Amino acid sequence: MDSNAKRAPGEPRRPTQDEQLLEGPQPKGAADPILHSDPWLVLRIMGEFVWGFDNLADVKDGVSIFGSARTSPNDPQYGHAVETARLLARAGIPVITGGGPGIMEAANRGASEGGGLSIGCNIELPFEQGSNPYLDRSLNFKFFFVRKTMFIKYATAFVVFPGGFGTFDELFEALTLIQTGKIRHFPVILFGSEYWSGLVEWLTATVAKERKISAPDLKLFHVTDDPAEVLQIVRSARETKPPLMTGDGARATPPVVGEQPSTPEATPAAPKRPE
Repeated sequence: MDSNAKRAPGEPRRPTQDEQLLEGPQPKGAADPILHSDPWLVLRIMGEFVWGFDNLADVKDGVSIFGSARTSPNDPQYGHAVETARLLARAGIPVITGGGPGIMEAANRGASEGGGLSIGCNIELPFEQGSNPYLDRSLNFKFFFVRKTMFIKYATAFVVFPGGFGTFDELFEALTLIQTGKIRHFPVILFGSEYWSGLVEWLTATVAKERKISAPDLKLFHVTDDPAEVLQIVRSARETKPPLMTGDGARATPPVVGEQPSTPEATPAAPKRPE
């Protein structure tokens, strides 16, 4: 539950868990020094990881979709996100978003309309952001980095629609993980060529030209304006992905593309965690 969700009018806003973690050591004499100490927060973080893993353990081969929470339903990109997620869902691919409004709502709506599994991983913010109404499974995280792990761990591709700082954060984290070999055969698809053209030009003409990245790094992402091409890129990457290595060095049998061990009807929204 959001720590600020039931705040009465005029009541001071309580800090989020992320704020408490990042503000530094608590001063001596602070109220509840043990409960707000860094070692205690580590236990909360560990608990949130366990809770997230438990609620998403059956999700295979998902696609995480990102974009601005400020995108309105009459924006063309909203419609493109709906159609993209609808095509993915019809192909049996779970759709994962941040669970909020804008592009996130559009993607969850498309997944729902396509009969697929629609997942929202929301986050506790200083301002209230409710979940959109198109979720089969809704999780509300307190720590950004735990939530970000779920977007990567349970997806095999990112589709990035026009957005702001939060969208850029997810985009560049994925590119960094690919560049450093932490994840492989993980397509990153920028949707909206006009919006992303300035970034692509800067990466090409400035960053790569000055050798801050290598020329092959510019091939770590795709740019498209076609929802059908998104599905084609995702499928192609999975078809060429080698089998996973098990702990004993043997090749594990890869999951079937789009395989979903559970259906939306069998996967209700995640239960609330104890506070």
